[in-house]
Amino acid sequence: MTSTPPADGPSRTPGVGLHGDVLDVLGAEIVSGAAPVGSVLRIDRLDERFGVSRSVVREAVRVLSSMGLVETRRRVGVMVRPRTEWNVFDPRVIRWRLDGPGREEQLLSLGELRRGFEPVAAGLAAERATGEQCARMAAAVMEMQVQARARDLEAYLAADQVFHATMLEASGNEMLAALAGVVGEVLAGRTHHDLMPARPRQVAIRLHSDVAQAIGAGDAVAATAAMTAIIDEASAAVRSAADDA
Repeated sequence: MTSTPPADGPSRTPGVGLHGDVLDVLGAEIVSGAAPVGSVLRIDRLDERFGVSRSVVREAVRVLSSMGLVETRRRVGVMVRPRTEWNVFDPRVIRWRLDGPGREEQLLSLGELRRGFEPVAAGLAAERATGEQCARMAAAVMEMQVQARARDLEAYLAADQVFHATMLEASGNEMLAALAGVVGEVLAGRTHHDLMPARPRQVAIRLHSDVAQAIGAGDAVAATAAMTAIIDEASAAVRSAADDA
């Protein structure tokens, strides 16, 4: 089994430079409560703390502001905003919250969210999926099976993410397709925080195969039911892992 990132620190935002490092640290501190609501982040102190230029800090703050985590107030500084103002659908916010305390509760909450849209997307995909999308989902299921046997959880995760992203894309609804990042972070959170079995369960893989086959056959009812079962199985596994911890 491949190694996974440690659970005791923020995961790094991929594909970014210094401002991404600053962003990940500050974002994790805000969502965990280490930087409480109403506290002020001083840019002139942050550049010293991180040993970077003020332009780097300002870029990180700009991104945090776009997520609703902070706001800049004249003569005050950068202030942490209440959780009710956060963009809780931003994949980075989800990742930071899963890196912090209460991740099991967050995963269960996200499971409830997924239950509200992924089965709908699966039903739509049964009506709208292209042949290429059906082939991509089938290939992803085969890859999940191979990597489960190899106990390579990172490779299994990658295939699982491809499956769900393709299914959402195949719904033909751009709003549903845009939620692929949310689902991807949920799947990654389970893997990176030891909430997955060392060898993925065959029932989970079979349910993914059921979804792919139902979509390929144009059976919206079966696709919806199988996707619902996937989410229920995942939520049950999270509860079981939390009870065993």
